[in-house]
Amino acid sequence: MTASLLSGKPLAKLIQQQAQAEAKVLAEEGLRPTLAVVVATEDSSTHWYVRSIERASENAGVDCRIVDLGHDATEQVLITVLKDLSAEPTVNGIILQTPLPPGVRSQELVRHIAPEKDIDGANPLSLGLLAVGQRAFAPATARAVVEILDHFDIPVAGRSVVVVGRSAVVGKPLSLLLLQKDATTTVCHSRSGSLAKYTKTADIVVVAAGRTGLLTGTDVSDHSVVIDVGTNVLSDGSLVGDVDEASVQAVAAALTPVPGGVGSVTTSLLLLHTAEAARDQSRAARMPALTP
Repeated sequence: MTASLLSGKPLAKLIQQQAQAEAKVLAEEGLRPTLAVVVATEDSSTHWYVRSIERASENAGVDCRIVDLGHDATEQVLITVLKDLSAEPTVNGIILQTPLPPGVRSQELVRHIAPEKDIDGANPLSLGLLAVGQRAFAPATARAVVEILDHFDIPVAGRSVVVVGRSAVVGKPLSLLLLQKDATTTVCHSRSGSLAKYTKTADIVVVAAGRTGLLTGTDVSDHSVVIDVGTNVLSDGSLVGDVDEASVQAVAAALTPVPGGVGSVTTSLLLLHTAEAARDQSRAARMPALTP
């Protein structure tokens, strides 16, 4: 048995077309959606990802502004930049890339991204709204997993889903999105013990821990749908996920590839979120002010 490969590229193209359509409508109003990406690292995988955002932005009709502050940027410099971008009318979406310089607290920085421009769901307010089912931008990677499951008509309601990883950018928000779709969700982490105890019986396994080869064929069953969220750069420059692809593909029912799986959908969603944020901000600016 060989697992079916769930390529994200066709779905990414569909979402990019949605972003293009939204950007075209805005262009007729004299507005071009603009995304600002703040970077403060020398990490090779981060720069690879930022370059992919730049390429996709150009195709979608979205301006992409890379704000590279260098690997030694201080927390105060980053806060000032995020505040300035949040206040700048021509910027519609903001992403703060990780990793950050040593000693810089991401949880302190993301509070300074305006919620209406928080197109990757980093501000704690966005996560809080998501938790109670109110409108907010979900982290794009978490939403990408759900979009892939929907695109391939993989049922979620009532099924057992194991999420490996509890980060605020993938694991936690993804568990909330899955609960909204009536999945029975378990979140595993470094203190969970043997992964196989949880993943072997799961209908869907999502791996988002940032560890190469974390999930192997012995950890899944022949009915498992495996979504690999990992993006790890090897010494030769190649990109791999958190799943040992060869052994898992020999056992599981379906598997997303890396690259070409979740990552491509994530990038397209960031552009769609930017276009949607630009639309919402334009509408808000045209609303008449309320008089006392």
